[in-house]
Amino acid sequence: MLVIVAVVVIAAQAAGQIVASVQGAAEAGLAPAKELADSVATQVSNVLNPTPTILPDPITIIHDVRSLARLETIQYSLEKVIVAESGQGAFGFLFGERLLFIAHGSVIAGIDLEKMEPEDLRVEEGVLYVQLPAAEVFVAVLDNDKSYIYDRELGALTKGNQQLETEARQAAEAEILASALQDNILDQAQINAENFLYRLFLDLGFPDVIFVDAAN
Repeated sequence: MLVIVAVVVIAAQAAGQIVASVQGAAEAGLAPAKELADSVATQVSNVLNPTPTILPDPITIIHDVRSLARLETIQYSLEKVIVAESGQGAFGFLFGERLLFIAHGSVIAGIDLEKMEPEDLRVEEGVLYVQLPAAEVFVAVLDNDKSYIYDRELGALTKGNQQLETEARQAAEAEILASALQDNILDQAQINAENFLYRLFLDLGFPDVIFVDAAN
């Protein structure tokens, strides 16, 4: 009886080894086919969703170079929500398009010291009188890294109009500038410029400094 049991156990072990060997051989035989299938799937994905290639022209054309003497005294960072639409109306569900654009941008203002003339600085009885040019906006630009399209709706027969996004960006830039101006960015830029130059003139040895308007 013991001999029979031992024979059965040995036979079972041998059968297990044979099954494992067959499975291993099958998997080894299927491995190239699996690798081929994965390779084909990757190539198809690359065709359907290609990675854009950016090739900058090595030649740079410089149109103009000029020196600047701008004193930047204030910067606004703003966010605006822009809704852009086209093709709305009775057939909007077919030909319409609507996008929600979240715009982030900045506005920088200050005074251009290059516009100052020698007569804008005068000393009378130990007092320095300074007439500064009016504050102006130097930069009003979108931050493309932070600006994005939050939502976009397309009609059933519309593929999307790239010009609509361009117009939304242009409108956002104009709105950001308008918001900064409405918040009196130029007035604050002028005040900041006077405060900065006041301390500078004191350090240069002028005991008293008075800023005057162009009308004075």
